[in-house]
Amino acid sequence: MREYASQMDALSRRHLLAMAARAALGVGMVPAIGSLASAAPVVRKGKAKRLIYLYMAGGMSHLDTFDPKPGAESQGETAAIGTNVPGVQVGEFLPILARQCDRLAIIRSMTTQTADHEQGEYLMRTSYEQIATERHPSLGPWIQRLLGRHNTTLPDTVLIGASPRHPAAGFLDPTFSPLPIGDPNKGLENTTSPSYLTEQSFAKRMELIDTFDRQFRRRYPLQAVQSYTDFYDQATHLLSSGELKAFDLREEKDADRDRYGRTSFGQGCMLARRLIEHDVRCIDVTLGGWDMHNSLWDPATLPARAGLLDQAVGALLDDLAARGLLDETLVAVATEFGRSPQVNYTGGRDHHPAVFSAVLAGAGIKGGVAYGRSDADGHGVDEDGVDPADLNATIAAAMGLPREEVVMSPTLRPFKVAHDGTPIMQLLS
Repeated sequence: MREYASQMDALSRRHLLAMAARAALGVGMVPAIGSLASAAPVVRKGKAKRLIYLYMAGGMSHLDTFDPKPGAESQGETAAIGTNVPGVQVGEFLPILARQCDRLAIIRSMTTQTADHEQGEYLMRTSYEQIATERHPSLGPWIQRLLGRHNTTLPDTVLIGASPRHPAAGFLDPTFSPLPIGDPNKGLENTTSPSYLTEQSFAKRMELIDTFDRQFRRRYPLQAVQSYTDFYDQATHLLSSGELKAFDLREEKDADRDRYGRTSFGQGCMLARRLIEHDVRCIDVTLGGWDMHNSLWDPATLPARAGLLDQAVGALLDDLAARGLLDETLVAVATEFGRSPQVNYTGGRDHHPAVFSAVLAGAGIKGGVAYGRSDADGHGVDEDGVDPADLNATIAAAMGLPREEVVMSPTLRPFKVAHDGTPIMQLLS
């Protein structure tokens, strides 16, 4: 048994602990195992205290959103509109963000070498190429690992609508695992005990679990085992905490919920704002449906998807600013690659990693800036190319993360938060 326990890999231990906790507690909090554990705070110098990371899954078309080419054949049917920043235009389906362009830093020279969705998303979220022998952390867990535990009750990182392939905490200890939320309208599910589980019977269960575990913990003092123990202590504290109200959108006015849009992404952005108000450090919200190979300009395709982005992000930026939180919160909009300048025979655009766009706004970022440039057709980078690691290094710099600090994985390989990325200094305030 000792030999088996010592040889268990991180994924097996994590799966075992999660299954055991789920069976014992009967609640859905297991994905956050250990994410509530404490860690020593670190002195930081960045302006941004929190991060809202908005991921456009599927490959958002740069030509039809943040990098239009009016007059070019490649522009297709999307018209370019002016913004409140002279000389900067965006696609016609982003009228709300056009009026807030002075808050945005638009990067028009993102570039990568992969046209594969899974690999592209992994690279964008982690700064590293996907390999079989290692799983790298995403930004939220990196922030907690480098700056220490931030919120004493709620998890430091929350994923809203993320796909199962999200890298999450990667090779980091389970104590850095994000808390996933599937449907923001339902909030944090399975946090109430079934009717048959009284407070007294729950206490007995906890005592029984501790009795079973005590000898095993002494014999096998593995970190994963300690994380399992910490989970029960912290999860029960969270379940009895008033902080759970942060996940309940029913506390918001109907008119305010309507401003964000009654979609999963719109409500996810509102939930992100609520969690920021409750001092959660990183919230990751995903909007899928950007893989538009067919009928790009059908009202239900690009216009609808861009409209969701425009409405929700516009409302989010307005609310953060009105509450004085935009000066402390960095908002990022990213995607794995762009779409081809050539419109295909089915009226869509295909995968195009050579150039695409990303957006930063809020704390530590200069607004009203269009950085980098694609060529006249939006086919390639013409000036100041930016790869995913550079984007993540810029976010890390705005948050004051120690970018040169090396963290060793369980396989004893050295890694850094943004790999070898270089921050875009022209965008940092």
